Amino acid sequence: MIYLDNSATTRPCEAAVAAMTEALTEGWGNPSSLHDLGLRADAALRSHRRAVADALGAEEERVFFTSGGTEADNWAIFSTVERLKKRGKHIITTAVEHHAVLHPMEKLAAQGYDVTFLKPDRSGVVPLADFTAALRPDTILVSVMMVNNESGAVMPIADMIRATRRKSPLALFHTDAVQGFGKIPFQAKRLGADLITVSAHKIHGPKGVGALYIRKGVNLPPLLLGGGQEGGYRSGTEAMPAIAGFAAACTQLDIPAEIAHLTALRDACREALSAIDGVELLAAGDAPHIVAASAPGLRSQGLINCLKDRGVYVSAGSACAKGHRSHVFSAMGLPPAAIDGAIRISFSRENTFADIDALVEALRAAQGQLR
Repeated sequence: MIYLDNSATTRPCEAAVAAMTEALTEGWGNPSSLHDLGLRADAALRSHRRAVADALGAEEERVFFTSGGTEADNWAIFSTVERLKKRGKHIITTAVEHHAVLHPMEKLAAQGYDVTFLKPDRSGVVPLADFTAALRPDTILVSVMMVNNESGAVMPIADMIRATRRKSPLALFHTDAVQGFGKIPFQAKRLGADLITVSAHKIHGPKGVGALYIRKGVNLPPLLLGGGQEGGYRSGTEAMPAIAGFAAACTQLDIPAEIAHLTALRDACREALSAIDGVELLAAGDAPHIVAASAPGLRSQGLINCLKDRGVYVSAGSACAKGHRSHVFSAMGLPPAAIDGAIRISFSRENTFADIDALVEALRAAQGQLR
C-alpha cells in the first residue's frame, strides 16, 4: 500500500498507540478524583497538556483539549460572536475554509451577521491587499485557515494579524491550523493569533482529539457547562487515552526535519506530475505536504479507483466533503474540467521517493485505462 492521503489522516505512530494503551490499561483513573489513581491521572493530564503546548509554542495553561478540529473551530467562532456581538456584526473569513469554519459562518450570515467571504487568487492564496481592504472598525471576528487542506496554499497569517490589529483592534483573530501544525513553523505566543485550532490525527496521533489555543487575556464564554474541567471552558471528563496519544505524537515531532523531508517529496512529485501528458498542477502548493493536480477530461473518482486498484491511495480533495465539487477549486476560478479531474496527494514523514515513482506509474496506467 502506497498511502498518499495524509491530509485526511495519518497513521498513528507507535508512541501514540503505546501511550493510549497505557492510559486504557494502567492509568485509567478520573483526573478529577482525589485518590491516588485520580491524582496520577491528573498529573498525567498536566504532562500531556505541557507536551502539546510545547509543540505549539504556547503556554501550558492556554491549551484546551477538544474532540477535534471541528469542535475547536465551532467553539472559536460561536463563542467569539457571543462575546463581541454588541460591538459589531461584521465577520471576515475566506471562501476556501474547511467546512468546520464555512458552515458556522453560513449559519451566522443567515442570522443577520455581515460575513465577508474573501476569494483567493489562482494560486489559492487570499491577497493581503484584499484582506486589508475588507477590515472595518465594526469587524469582531476574523477566521482564516493557515494552510488550505485541498490546494496546499499557505495564507499570510502573520501579516493578516498585523493588519487586523491596525484596522480592527476590537476583533479577535482565529486561524484553523489543523493542516499547518507540524508542517509550517510557527510559535503560538509569537504569531499573535487570539485563537488557534489544531488536531491530533494530522500529526500521527489518534482521531477524536484536538485543542484550541486561547491567547492569554482572551476570555470566551464556556463551550460546555458542567463539572468545570478544562479551566471551566469545556466541562466533561477528559478523554485521557486520546489526549495521551495526542501528547505522545507531539513528542515525536521534529518539525525542521519533517518540513525538509516533506518539501523534497513535494518538489519531486510536482516535477514528476508536470512531465505527464494530460496532467496539470492546480495551485502554487506552498505547503510542504500537499500537491493538487488534475487530469482534465477524466473524473476524480475514476482516477482514485484506478489508483486504489494499484495500491496507491490519494483523495479528490477534502475527506470531509464527500460527493461535492470542491468549493476550494471553484473559488479559485478553475475550469470545471480541471475541478472534476482533481486529485490531492499528501505526504507524511513515512513517505519515500519510491512512493512518488509508484504514483506516477499508477497514474499513467489509470489514464490509459480510463481513456
